[in-house]
Amino acid sequence: MLNPIKIISISGGKGGVGKTNTAINLSIALAELNNKVLLFDADLGLSNVDVLLGIQAPKNISDILQGRCSIQDIVVKGPGDILIIPAASGLEEMANLDNIEISLLVRSFNQLTQNIDIMIVDTAAGISNQVLSFVHACQDNILVVCNEPTSLTDAYALIKVLANQQSNMSFKILANMTRNEDEGLEIFSKLKTATDKYLDISLQYLGAIPFDAHLRQAVQMQKPVITAFPDSPSAKAYYMLSHIVNDWPVINRPEGHITFFFERFLHNQQLAGIV
Repeated sequence: MLNPIKIISISGGKGGVGKTNTAINLSIALAELNNKVLLFDADLGLSNVDVLLGIQAPKNISDILQGRCSIQDIVVKGPGDILIIPAASGLEEMANLDNIEISLLVRSFNQLTQNIDIMIVDTAAGISNQVLSFVHACQDNILVVCNEPTSLTDAYALIKVLANQQSNMSFKILANMTRNEDEGLEIFSKLKTATDKYLDISLQYLGAIPFDAHLRQAVQMQKPVITAFPDSPSAKAYYMLSHIVNDWPVINRPEGHITFFFERFLHNQQLAGIV
């Protein structure tokens, strides 16, 4: 029997807030807690996960859609024994899939044979219909925000659009690149003040990832900071985050399996008029 899995989106509103680094390091930290983790690069046309890890993925999602292989052929193993589904790179059409392509993508995930405990979905930046559909399809949503006006504005915009599409949504806020814990709380407070005033949604503060030169160095090395510099401030923060996420409950029903995630994604695309 397929086990229900925990499916978590990592989004950021705008680019450059550290979303993909969070997805990678959180995935590896969760794997170290004895979880079987699948990291899905859901920025389908602009792959980032494989680049940040220095992985040469021979095949990706676009090869499935062109009928050249199955999903089992594109899964690659990453650091900490996490599994990665790589996106395509520089293919604009991947960001605008038609109904046949999305249906094929949904069906392809039925072929995954690995028994997964947690799937991390690293979405694209912005508020495209594809991003919104991926976030809606996930059980939990982590929104990465830093102390920049554009980051806060774009995070609010993403929350507003999602909340307008689905009532009673909750968002878990992760402050990134902070100078101290007080700054993380300040970022959360700014966002919560705006959402409390204008939106009927719930925000939860997850904590902060500190600004850390080790993280920048790890990026240049194309390695996760928690493996390159496990004692660094940012690595320790990611480990703390992984313990919080690990304690989140999983949906214990048949629909909790990975196929249901993609069926929900397809449904949300249909509601948006994409397919």
